[in-house]
Amino acid sequence: MKWTTLYIAVTVTFLSFAFGEAQQESTDKKSEQEVRQMIENYRTALVQRDIPALEKIWADDYVFVNASGEVVTKAQRLANVESGATKLESINKEENITVRVYQNSAVATSRVAIKGKYSGHSVSGQYRSTHVWVKGPEGWQLVSNQLTALPRK
Repeated sequence: MKWTTLYIAVTVTFLSFAFGEAQQESTDKKSEQEVRQMIENYRTALVQRDIPALEKIWADDYVFVNASGEVVTKAQRLANVESGATKLESINKEENITVRVYQNSAVATSRVAIKGKYSGHSVSGQYRSTHVWVKGPEGWQLVSNQLTALPRK
């Protein structure tokens, strides 16, 4: 009888652990897809200069490090987009985006080809992009991103 109880306890523990892992993997995949969709929404909002969408996408404490190494806040970015100092003609994926989910946060990296200007500076070329997303009461929001210019080939 002791062995039967032990067997049941071990089986239940194993199944609980396996189910928990499968459930977490499913949650991570769902979060990854949500972040990928937010990246597409973000790119569209930047190109279309959609201020209301950008206000929702960027967290209040959002910070951007542009390709020139300048640190720009949410308020500064919004002002740049409104004034036309930031005006992007296109943002094209050059390779697959990698999204890594960590509970309520995610880090996305990719290589992109951008044509336009940020803060009045030309940014046409290829860049390595890193995004940090956090999921809060408002959903996924971008808290930080950085562009690094890649050397011309």
